[in-house]
Amino acid sequence: MLKKILTTTAAMSLCAGAAYADYSLTVLHTNDFHARFEPISKYDSGCSSEDNTEGKCFGGSARLVTAIEDARSRTNNSILVDGGDQFQGTLFYTYYKGKLAAEMMNKMGYDAMTVGNHEFDDGPEVLRGFMDALDFPVLMSNADFSGEAFLADKLLKSTIIERGGEKLGLIGLTPQNTDELASPGPNVIFTDPSEAVQGEVDKLTAEGVNKIIVLSHSGYRVDQIVAANTTGVDIIVGGHTNTLLSNSNERAEGPYPTMVGSTAIVSAYAYGKFLGELNVTFDDDGNVTEASGEPLIMDAAVTEDETTVARIAEAAVPLDEIRNKVVAQTAEAIDGSRDVCRHMECQMGNLVADAMLDRVKDQGIHVALANSGGLRASIDAGDVTQGEVLTVLPFQNTLSTFFVDGAMLKAALENGMGQFDNPEDDGRFPQVAGMTFTVESGNATGERVVEVMIDMDGTWEPLDMSKTYGVVSNNYVRNGGDGYKMFREASNVYDFGPDLADVTAEFIAANAPYTPYTDGRITVK
Repeated sequence: MLKKILTTTAAMSLCAGAAYADYSLTVLHTNDFHARFEPISKYDSGCSSEDNTEGKCFGGSARLVTAIEDARSRTNNSILVDGGDQFQGTLFYTYYKGKLAAEMMNKMGYDAMTVGNHEFDDGPEVLRGFMDALDFPVLMSNADFSGEAFLADKLLKSTIIERGGEKLGLIGLTPQNTDELASPGPNVIFTDPSEAVQGEVDKLTAEGVNKIIVLSHSGYRVDQIVAANTTGVDIIVGGHTNTLLSNSNERAEGPYPTMVGSTAIVSAYAYGKFLGELNVTFDDDGNVTEASGEPLIMDAAVTEDETTVARIAEAAVPLDEIRNKVVAQTAEAIDGSRDVCRHMECQMGNLVADAMLDRVKDQGIHVALANSGGLRASIDAGDVTQGEVLTVLPFQNTLSTFFVDGAMLKAALENGMGQFDNPEDDGRFPQVAGMTFTVESGNATGERVVEVMIDMDGTWEPLDMSKTYGVVSNNYVRNGGDGYKMFREASNVYDFGPDLADVTAEFIAANAPYTPYTDGRITVK
């Protein structure tokens, strides 16, 4: 629906006789926080109190509290919103689920958030408990959740709030493939994002709302598609792909804001490392006349709020014995960064895949396959704590062993190459052990993986489509996560092996000091 316009002579005369002031709004935003309540290192993993004192750390709830208060003091009208994925990522989530996230978000005074796929990691019931603890609405427009009792009477598709005497319409958006990425259950049916957003825009404009903001946990590419395929959307606050948009940071993937037509798209990386600050001016018809800003880095220059520091320290007490235990040493930093591991062979992928295969190779298992979406951080050099390992592998996945023929294994590898069609939906990229393969990225879908070789007891052999191979992965992938639905048809399945984090920690310890490496097992052309 197009922005309302004044068309009658009387209205035009009124407009000429009265001075309408522009309306300014500051949109403060976060996304993909992933339970990083404490400061993080430059590798996005835990940062010691000593390093924090020395000014080497970033983020943490205590810095965000200060930064949000400072940002609010610079404007007459502001809102604070989140692009999803507060859940999952550290022991804080493992222990508290959504309770601590709700406490901190209420303290900071959020106005709304959208549902991220990780908000469904423990099913609708845990999401409902989280929503019940919040002082603000949670939104998701592109799903039919009317058949899910835990969500039907609580979750909203959109909402209206008021700031400075003006109505603001807020719409939520969640990945359309959340049923593959998490555990929403059978009663939540996800739908097309553009159609869902347009439907809510039309409802809101019919209620007289002409300033509309989408909170989108769908990724930078999808956000641009939604902006292009809808009318009436003024701002999209992004999430899901950990995208940094900036006009000054050399690692940015695009400008802040990225304009698609008259729609301003913003995103502030992840893990509380930045607070997004978008300043927007609207004319009286609700059209954006100016949009500018920049993500504010949460570095040592941002003073930590002492009350919040104390509260997080209190919440950490039950976790300290587990996470501070030194389990191994590494000679060098182990790169587990998202922008590497989701596109190519990476050091953390090799470590995890090697650890899995090493644990079960004597059970007739030939190859290991780890989804890169399960690798959540890097590890710096020196002592490796259990907490660091759990930050890399936070999902409490167990080892799964199963048997497939070569054709199914080839289909799985082809599924893992889906990121060449959609560079943002790349958590399925496979890190492997016991095999090598080459990717022809320019080939059509289903024909990209070539030259697959399998290590058969020390002899490398070409993949045989009819031969049976033993595979180890994690229970999430084996049950169809990240698109690996073919593994649901595997034979001789056992999904209840040891915890993947424990297996990895023990492997590092057995090879300490561990030296990270890549060896060309995956070639991308």
